[in-house]
Amino acid sequence: MEIILNQDIPKLGYKGDVVSVKPGYARNFLIPQGMAIVANASNRKMLAEMTKQQTNKIAKIRQDAENLANRIEGLQMTLKAKVGTGTKIFGSVTTLQVAHMLKDAGIEVDRRLISFLAPIKEVGQHKVMVECYKGIVANATLNVVADRPQ
Repeated sequence: MEIILNQDIPKLGYKGDVVSVKPGYARNFLIPQGMAIVANASNRKMLAEMTKQQTNKIAKIRQDAENLANRIEGLQMTLKAKVGTGTKIFGSVTTLQVAHMLKDAGIEVDRRLISFLAPIKEVGQHKVMVECYKGIVANATLNVVADRPQ
């Protein structure tokens, strides 16, 4: 019996896949649980339309992410931090601080999408990476300077 999966099922397939399973497994478990629907002509047309809409939606999201990445790429930001002895700063720079700096620059980014190569605990230039979408990463430069010159 052929069915269309409504969700990812391990060892069977992913959402939207048309798979063939034993009729009892489909009738007694997958369909009553809402995990699948019968793959008849009308359901196949519905699947094709949903796939088309989802493809268009993903293309738009990807385009928006690329535009965001272009705005972030090569951006120079400066953060003033309290400095102890030498070049060490008190604490470390957080992703929340960088998110606020990006927001001040007119770019709204969730702090969980921001990452550093290593914790920023010293004065100097550091690379900041922002993951805009799957596989689209923008790099910016964060220049950490002393709050008061010594």
